[in-house]
Amino acid sequence: MFGNKQTVADQFVEVLVQAGVTRIYGIVGDSLNALSDAIRRSGEIQWVHVRNEEAAAFAASAEAQLTGKLAVCAGSCGPGNTHLIQGVFDAHRSGVPVLAIASQIASGEIGTGFFQETDPKRLFEQASHWTEVLSSPAQMPRMLRVGIQEAVGKQGAAVIVVPGDVLQGEAVNATGETAAAVGRALPTPPAEVLQELADRLNGSPKVAIFGGIGCAGAREEVLALAAALNAPVGHSLRGKEILQYDNPYDVGMSGLLGYGSCYEACNEADVLLLLGTDFPYRAFLPQQNTIQVDIDPSRLGRRTVLDMGIAGDVGATIRALLPLLNPREDADFLHKMLKKHGEKLEQTVEAYTHDIEHLTPLHPEYVATVLDEEAADDAVFTADTGMCCTWIARYINPNGRRRLMGSWVHGTMANALPQAIGAQMVDRGRQVISMSGDGGLAMLLGELLTAKTHALPVKVVVFNNSSLGMVRLEMMVDGEPPFETDHDAVDFAAIARAAGFHAVRVEKPDELRSALRSVLDHDGPALLDVVTDPDALSVPSHITAEEAKGFALSIGKTVLGGGVGSMLHLARTNIRNIPR
Repeated sequence: MFGNKQTVADQFVEVLVQAGVTRIYGIVGDSLNALSDAIRRSGEIQWVHVRNEEAAAFAASAEAQLTGKLAVCAGSCGPGNTHLIQGVFDAHRSGVPVLAIASQIASGEIGTGFFQETDPKRLFEQASHWTEVLSSPAQMPRMLRVGIQEAVGKQGAAVIVVPGDVLQGEAVNATGETAAAVGRALPTPPAEVLQELADRLNGSPKVAIFGGIGCAGAREEVLALAAALNAPVGHSLRGKEILQYDNPYDVGMSGLLGYGSCYEACNEADVLLLLGTDFPYRAFLPQQNTIQVDIDPSRLGRRTVLDMGIAGDVGATIRALLPLLNPREDADFLHKMLKKHGEKLEQTVEAYTHDIEHLTPLHPEYVATVLDEEAADDAVFTADTGMCCTWIARYINPNGRRRLMGSWVHGTMANALPQAIGAQMVDRGRQVISMSGDGGLAMLLGELLTAKTHALPVKVVVFNNSSLGMVRLEMMVDGEPPFETDHDAVDFAAIARAAGFHAVRVEKPDELRSALRSVLDHDGPALLDVVTDPDALSVPSHITAEEAKGFALSIGKTVLGGGVGSMLHLARTNIRNIPR
């Protein structure tokens, strides 16, 4: 490929190209020099320069989430790797195929306390399915192909550690060709397991369904199951974009960001059927009368006590199950939950939207509502961890074409902008919107420069309340006054303009829509800096007496659950369809 003396780095690039890789996110560095030079000479892979290796892994994660294909990031030895690991952890816990290339100091110096020395194998083992050291050219190309298959086959991160001198070494084996890496199988449970599941469901008058990201690709099957069982359907945050829209059985979301009657449906059912979800908040789940279906057996029963745990693909399991179910006429439980869902949404929307367009500082609920209305039907939204998760959960409405991404499992700050960069690299013509908290944006502020460098038309909406809002809320729930959560006001629009963005700052409600429109319509990177109310907080749809007492001690008044924007329309439609 590159002449008679092919280096390991050359071979590395050749294998990645065969695997369909078109770009690598990272920062070049001395221990990566052989690889970056091989990429330059090849011309078949784009190097996407970022300002922090953490952002490289976040961007790769977003690419893998959108495409379902392998994405690659890289970090140089020592600090490069320790920056990289945060985003790799997030990609791994999100269950998407990402290969991280972690270069290492020269192999002859390992173990001597050399400059920038770390032990990447030990560092990355908890953040990946597979981490191995390429210590000899003789291990190539097989080792790299094994790493790729681990990432794709197990759906998570794989990390290959490579000393710089090994990358520079001469390849000793022919690269050859290989079949593309394949994902995990989609198993259907055995016939006897399906029959037992059918018997349990047929014998239970009140069944509720709670679905997560494991329902991706099985939306129609889940709705068919709900129709067969007359079962209300709730969802996790990761399941929102799959199950919420155009769903006549929808009862909202459970958890800390929850809304509607999902909590009641899950806890009042005779049987709760968990489909493709590893929802972590045990306090919101019943600890009995629960059946779980998941493709990963290790997830079964680790959140709640199970009556039955079934290892299988959600879609395949439901398709095999449906013929075994008896026709069900009784829909009283479903209708009760739909009515309660509508009532809850009516109450919270009124509480959070009355005169909201006139309030200053702007309420973030209003900002998110306008954003939902003005954004493209196929927009990709990314959200920072914290209160932005609440706004995307309750106000950004999926429709089967939009995508919603965040650090849903790892829960790290500063994810939204670099994820938006990765999403925009996949498709420059698609609208990509980063819902950034001021704390998250400040943490990886340099990635504004990355968007400008690559002329990415990313749109950044900053919910700027000069506060770490979610941490503030947590302190108040505990009955403590907020401490060290508030910080100096920052004009992010001015910073963004200095970075080459089109930027607008908004402080008045009547300026919001036109300012947002100008940002969304701009042909290039653009930022909307919205000054929002730090006291606009939200709590779960279900709150304990002890937590309510904490609020009373902290602020002396009741803080209601957040509104849910146009989701109320769907709830009203579902109620109208209930036979009288």
